Amino acid sequence: MSQSERLVLATRYRLVSEIGQGANGTVWRGHDELLDRAVAIKELRLPENLAEDDRVVFYRRTLREARAPAQLRTHSIVEVYDVVIEQGRPWIVMEMIEAPSLEQLIERSGPLPPERVAHIGRALLDALNTAHKAGIVHRDLKPSNVLLDGDRVVLTDFGLAFSSGSASLTKTGHFMGSPAYVAPEVAAGEKATPRSDLWSLGATLYAALEGRPPFERENVMATLSALANESIPPPQNAGALAPVITGLLEKNPTRRLSHARAVDRLERALTGPRSGRRPPTPRYRLMIVIGLVAATAASCGIGATALIVGMMREKPGPSPTATASSPPGSAQAATPPGVATSTLVVRARTDTCKIFVSVPGDAMTVLSDETLHMGDARQYDQPRLNAVIYDTSACDVWVNGQQKPPGRPGERQTYTLNKG
Repeated sequence: MSQSERLVLATRYRLVSEIGQGANGTVWRGHDELLDRAVAIKELRLPENLAEDDRVVFYRRTLREARAPAQLRTHSIVEVYDVVIEQGRPWIVMEMIEAPSLEQLIERSGPLPPERVAHIGRALLDALNTAHKAGIVHRDLKPSNVLLDGDRVVLTDFGLAFSSGSASLTKTGHFMGSPAYVAPEVAAGEKATPRSDLWSLGATLYAALEGRPPFERENVMATLSALANESIPPPQNAGALAPVITGLLEKNPTRRLSHARAVDRLERALTGPRSGRRPPTPRYRLMIVIGLVAATAASCGIGATALIVGMMREKPGPSPTATASSPPGSAQAATPPGVATSTLVVRARTDTCKIFVSVPGDAMTVLSDETLHMGDARQYDQPRLNAVIYDTSACDVWVNGQQKPPGRPGERQTYTLNKG
């Protein structure tokens, strides 16, 4: 056993085994002995013969890598627990995600199908939106920094992240980032912005679809030259995602897709073109049906009221995303129907009840990715489910018929469910 493997950080984080190494250090599997849970620990090694000023910059960058995701509470960004200074160098303690990176998946399986890439893109857009609203630009989005934990997509490694409230730690004349995924304006020396992250997202999704990023060449200089001078090779495997990819890879940042337009194009690619008229809501459709029945009944001399009441007594069969709404003020008064026989039932206590529910497997199926309104409920009968409740204080949750206690505001809960 090496000296590092015998190390316990801050009297609580024990190093268990090495997971992998990179240019800046080592990632360890660890155990938090105080809370009795697995953790990932990133050991950051200072380069040898580092001047004192550079050492200060290194420590500040380490703290920034930890602080950036620590400020962001979302399912798609790695959670940071702690930063420890031990043996003269920093260690970052994070949630343990035992999952391959997108880069590893591409290397192992080749290009991914557009449906899978669309799901990855949607999750990364959510992660970037959360970061950008907090004034944080990631600056190094690439496949190796995206982990795929079943249906969960996690953005990691904020070592180059820039906050609008912090000083830049990049030295003049030093190129920071990954050339194959860096935006053209950043490669030309301009400051990174949220739209630079969107370019990197486009290059990452392109690599997932085609097996390699659009401008990757045999060395850094050749890659940067291609980025500056060549047109984007049209993606061959994108299908309906092509407008999203080409829009994100617009070299002029002012013409590049914004976050909102990227989300809209991605959703159009997933659901097909939408008409200008918004589809009626379920409640509005019900009113239309009732109106039509009433008119028909009146023309036939039938009692319209009796027909409508009879219709309203009929209850639709259960559906994985069926809505069971309760009147305001009574959202917590009664148990929703189907609790006793369902794998999972979620009902919104407030308008901030956000959920993500999927069926695990080789062909992942997303059942819900939405924010419910107060009183709305979702019922799921599948025998195997993964579910994420983003704010346990905002939702009532029943698992295999048993109600779970509400959590603290902002507390996230993940469930892996098996019925029976």
